[in-house]
Amino acid sequence: MKCALIIPAWVPEEIFSSKVAGSQINYWQPLGTLYVAASIMKAGHTVRFLNGAFMTHAEIMKEVSRFRPDIVGIYSTTFGWKKAAFTASEIRKSTVHPAPFITAGGPYPIASQEMCLENSPDIDAVVTGEGELTMVEIIDRLSLRKSLEGVEGVVFRKNGLIVKNPPRPLITDVDSIPFPARELLGDAMHYIPPPATYKRKPVAVMITARGCNRRCIFCFQIDKERKYGVRFRSVENVMEEIELCINQGYREIKFLDDTLAADYDRALRIATEIKRRKLNFTWFASACVHQVDKPLLTAFREAGCWAILFGAESGVQKNLNAVRKGITVEQTQKAVRAAKAAGLTVYTPFLFGIPGQTFEDGLKTIEFACELNPDIANFHALTPFPGTELYENIEKYGTMSGDLTDFTYQGAAFVPFTMTREEIAQLRQIAFRRFYSRPSYILKKILALRNINDVKAYAKGARSLFWMWAKNDVFRRGKNAG
Repeated sequence: MKCALIIPAWVPEEIFSSKVAGSQINYWQPLGTLYVAASIMKAGHTVRFLNGAFMTHAEIMKEVSRFRPDIVGIYSTTFGWKKAAFTASEIRKSTVHPAPFITAGGPYPIASQEMCLENSPDIDAVVTGEGELTMVEIIDRLSLRKSLEGVEGVVFRKNGLIVKNPPRPLITDVDSIPFPARELLGDAMHYIPPPATYKRKPVAVMITARGCNRRCIFCFQIDKERKYGVRFRSVENVMEEIELCINQGYREIKFLDDTLAADYDRALRIATEIKRRKLNFTWFASACVHQVDKPLLTAFREAGCWAILFGAESGVQKNLNAVRKGITVEQTQKAVRAAKAAGLTVYTPFLFGIPGQTFEDGLKTIEFACELNPDIANFHALTPFPGTELYENIEKYGTMSGDLTDFTYQGAAFVPFTMTREEIAQLRQIAFRRFYSRPSYILKKILALRNINDVKAYAKGARSLFWMWAKNDVFRRGKNAG
């Protein structure tokens, strides 16, 4: 059968203000969709991937008409749900005959499940968990003209009613999952992270484990009860995919694991094996601050890692406790010092709008960020994504926007009882201004410029900083913002 996997069309200005989009927008390879595509292709079906990051809605519709798929899978985040429903509607009433079976998957459908079918009459089914096995079984059933009754991990329509099948157990043998079908991406050079967050192009993204055993209130996990914990791929399986990426022409890899150091010894083995095999690529990883030390970070650096991201979140301990981060301010300080000593570039995101956080706490976090002095800091608005502890118990923590398009790290979709939406926006603007306007920071960045790519990245950052100084509404979305 023929399957079209679609990410609906979108433009950066729908997320970021046009004044700062150039320094913040990123085009990650859609790893989840590529994993599903690989499984469908392995089962013998034909897949076409249509990415709305680089295609207009009209272009997507034209390709759907030309391809005439038997089944369509539409990916959706919370922010993108309206576009996913619209895309389904447009496909349903298009000239494609017979009409394809339309499914939806991704973070929002997984969290909202049957509600998606209630809200969108044009969607036939929703995948409620990991999609690799579920989508293959859906296609197999459809090819035999059989009902989806009993297919685990599916909510579907039957005779006008919505039927919810049991959830599908998570895949425990993650080595058995085919590698992402990156060959469907087309020009890999389109998929680049924001300026100054990569060294070499093209950039691949990888994940070496699935799941998390921590309980941050803002993090969405399919395994809500953490019954499965972290499901690790074997070191050999990880190395096989790394070598495949290099053979496909990728020169840098971003590891998207929530923390690459969840298993310290395994992380060390991965770094050691990369170095032993003399693999020529640079890489970027994330880690929890209490899971690393200088020996591990040094091993990362010697294996080609150039940057590490630590989720600092706040410089006030009570705020860290409120989001159940499970770390201390002192651990963040220690990890950043160790990473710098190892020669790594350090990235630290921070959050404003934490439950119980006051404006004064936010100012203390800004001061902490400046004292910590990472190479790059980012300042986000805490977002209550569906399926998270924060979303499901919103009445305990604050108020929430009813507009799904606010559900990005930019939109302040959540406001704690102790702050206002305006204060969150103000803190973000103050934070960017203070952190990036320090003379010592500016001088350090100028002295670190080595090539034209460094200059271009610095120029985009400087432009964004100018608008943060010049405009008070710089974090408003839209082409006319600012």
